[in-house]
Amino acid sequence: MTEASILFLRACLPLLAMPIYLLSFLGIWEPFCKKIFFPFFLEKFSAIHERKTKKQKQELFHNLPDFTRPSGELKLLEIGTGCSANFQFYPPGCRVTCTDTNPNFQQALSRSVNKNQLVHYERFLLAVGEDLHQVPSGSADAVICAFVLCSVHSVNGTMKEVLRVLRPGGTFCFLEHVAADHSSWKYFWQQICCPTWKLIFDGCCLMRKIWKNLEQANFSELNLQHVNIEQPWMPVRPHIIGYAVK
Repeated sequence: MTEASILFLRACLPLLAMPIYLLSFLGIWEPFCKKIFFPFFLEKFSAIHERKTKKQKQELFHNLPDFTRPSGELKLLEIGTGCSANFQFYPPGCRVTCTDTNPNFQQALSRSVNKNQLVHYERFLLAVGEDLHQVPSGSADAVICAFVLCSVHSVNGTMKEVLRVLRPGGTFCFLEHVAADHSSWKYFWQQICCPTWKLIFDGCCLMRKIWKNLEQANFSELNLQHVNIEQPWMPVRPHIIGYAVK
C-alpha cells in the first residue's frame, strides 16, 4: 500500500474515535484515562492477556533465583508495574519494589500483593523509567520490564537507569511488543493505528524497534528472541523477550 493510503486511513480513524479526540481537545480525556479508564482496562485486559503470555513469562522469570545474592536476598525492581500481573511468577521470598507513573494502579497492586503473599512487597514509587533517582545505584539484583518500554519517553534513557540501579552481574528481564516487519500487513496497520492508539492507551507506541535500543545499551550479555504472541485483531504484535546481564 502507498504512503497516501496510510495517511488517508490514518485520517479516517479519528472519525471512529471522535468522542475521545473531543474529550482530549477539552482537556478531559487524559485525567479520565489515567484515573479511571486505563487502570480499569488494564486490569481486565491483563486477566485475558496473562493466559496468552503465561508460558513466555514462566520461561522468562524461571532463572531469577540464579541472581540471588550470597546473603540469600533477591531484590527485584519492577518498572511500570501497572496491575502487577507478574507477581505470580516471582520466586518466593524475593523483595519487590514497584514503580509506575500512574498512582491509580495501587488498588490493583494491593489486590495482587494479597494474592501472592510469598513475595515480599516493599514499596511503590511514583517514577518514570528515565528517572529512578529514588532507587540507589547498584541496589537491584534484577529489573523487570513487561509491556512498558512502548510508552516511556526515552527507551535509551530508561536503559541508562536500569544499568545504574542494577548491581554488577544483575539481570534485566524484558517482554515487549515491537514494530512488525516493514513489508508486512501488521506494520501497515500499526502505522494507521499508532496515533489514535497512543492517545487512547496512555502513550503506548506501536512502532518502536526496542531490540535496537537493547543491542546498543551497555550490557555485558544480551539474550533476545523475537516471538509472536497471538492476539487476533490487535496491532501489538510481534514481541521480543529475553534478559540482559550488567
